[in-house]
Amino acid sequence: MENEKSIDVLNNLIQINNDRIEGYETAIKETEEQELKELFGEFVITSQKCRQELSGEVNALGGTPTDDTKVSGKFFRVWMDVKAALTGKDRKAIISSCEYGEDMAKETYEEALEEHSDDLTPHQLSMVEEQLGMLKADHDTVKEMRDTLV
Repeated sequence: MENEKSIDVLNNLIQINNDRIEGYETAIKETEEQELKELFGEFVITSQKCRQELSGEVNALGGTPTDDTKVSGKFFRVWMDVKAALTGKDRKAIISSCEYGEDMAKETYEEALEEHSDDLTPHQLSMVEEQLGMLKADHDTVKEMRDTLV
């Protein structure tokens, strides 16, 4: 196992958490509903925790944790801004946009586990699996909210 490959995988996960943080901070600004602000604030905290754990692993490997976001995340945030503006800050539109972002986060974690498990230590794999569980729970919450608005 090469540290460089491990660092790349972990930094990719840091990026998707950076996307979630920025995306949900945008969603908090776009909605006037306190319930959504609180929920999205909890999701920001989840990603901050994940990012902190991942950054610790990157540092331990001698790497530098990224502070970048993914290009797809930037697109997600722009799309959410446009959608929210066009729909008059419609609750369903904001939640649907967030669910799209959650799908991207889940896919990134699943890809790391499926395609890069040889690049991670057992401890790192366990951490990534635990974080995926937290992200799936957030995804399911957003999906349930969306489904009740249909």
